[in-house]
Amino acid sequence: MVPMHSKRLGRELAMEFLFACESKKELPGAAEFDIFLESVKEEFALDDSRNTRRARDYAVRLYETVACEQEKIDAAIAGHCRNWDMERISGVERNIMRVAVAEMIFFDDVPAVVSIDEAVGIARDFSGAEAGNFINGVLNSVKNSECQNDGR
Repeated sequence: MVPMHSKRLGRELAMEFLFACESKKELPGAAEFDIFLESVKEEFALDDSRNTRRARDYAVRLYETVACEQEKIDAAIAGHCRNWDMERISGVERNIMRVAVAEMIFFDDVPAVVSIDEAVGIARDFSGAEAGNFINGVLNSVKNSECQNDGR
């Protein structure tokens, strides 16, 4: 098996934690995130390699960005979901888009097209092709409006 790239694994970990937290109506702190990461590490037998550590660091960076900027991120998503309320979007898809939009708006080191491609791939893995197509459309619209001035 080919190891997953650290950023891809980090995106998936951040999305899964955000999804798990939605029922609590608030985003827990770093301690809860560490507990979640340890449980995932045990459940999926992730080793303590450099790749896994980098994935964890990236997941924390993504999670903290979404936690701090969720209002702006959700507004960007909602503004491009024609005829869809945020509550109607599945929790998995909503959190995949939150992670991608966080990267697109706040991470200058990640091209927007990479964020979109990764989000579509994660959506297809977790939700199916239809979800990937929906997310692709929304995120491309966000990219065209939010990222047009920074060349990403």
